[in-house]
Amino acid sequence: MKLDTKNTYAARLLKVLNHIQRNLDEPLELEKLAGLAHFSVSHFHRVFKGMLGETIMDHLRRIRLERAFVRLAETQDTVTDIGLSAGYDSPEAFSRIFRKTFGLSPTQCRSQGWTRLFPQAPSGVHYSTGELMEFFLNDTGAAVMNVRLETLPEIRIASVRQTGPYMESAERAWKILCGWAGPKGLFGPATMIIGISHDDPQCTPPEEIRYDAAISLMAEIAVEPPVALGSLPGGEYAIFTHQGPYEGLEDTYKIIMGQWAPTSGREFADTPWFEVYRNDPATTPPAQLITDIHIPLK
Repeated sequence: MKLDTKNTYAARLLKVLNHIQRNLDEPLELEKLAGLAHFSVSHFHRVFKGMLGETIMDHLRRIRLERAFVRLAETQDTVTDIGLSAGYDSPEAFSRIFRKTFGLSPTQCRSQGWTRLFPQAPSGVHYSTGELMEFFLNDTGAAVMNVRLETLPEIRIASVRQTGPYMESAERAWKILCGWAGPKGLFGPATMIIGISHDDPQCTPPEEIRYDAAISLMAEIAVEPPVALGSLPGGEYAIFTHQGPYEGLEDTYKIIMGQWAPTSGREFADTPWFEVYRNDPATTPPAQLITDIHIPLK
């Protein structure tokens, strides 16, 4: 499906794609790229990956490599200089990734000249010296199911934050929170079991990834660190139901960002996205786990 550049999301990402093409030799800060698209950094990553089928860093590496291919084929610049401009500190590292990407060495590329096309990209975007006018919507091959719009009140929560890779930090956070909340009788039929993943592991160092395990509160209660009190803002949310293992949530986010968001006519609010876990992973088969993804809307 080819995107109409009048589409708001497409137009905003085209601005980013053209900025990248024109500034491949400059430091490209994520905050600036997100600002060009008028997204927060975390929302920008999800939208970019969902719509283009690759992360922003993978895209940047690929475009720089494609430019290196063109320079090898059409100029007499040294392999070392071309590799450095593509972001590789040594000719060996550059040659290794170049061969893996294009199926030939830099020397072979130079000797044969410009005789082949680049490997296919999900978005159809390749290195270009001109202005990009369009890209292709990443087709995930699935449809978004069970989406509903709801207006929710403010949700008061008690939470525990841990850092590290999500599977590890989430396990630690839930162990601490459950150890605190269980003896106090805070788990009831109406209690919401909430997870908040703050960072994109594709661009955040593993040791800096933040995860909050949280439960909703019905009454005032005193807490001590590492438990903290807080709230999730009220307002309108798009809620998507994911069924299956938690490891598959990333694929559901791709579908939401690649298919629903660009055609929804809605904008994201710059407040936390969160997940509500509807059943207990200790007693529920992975294929039957239900997770409601809550995305706040403006």
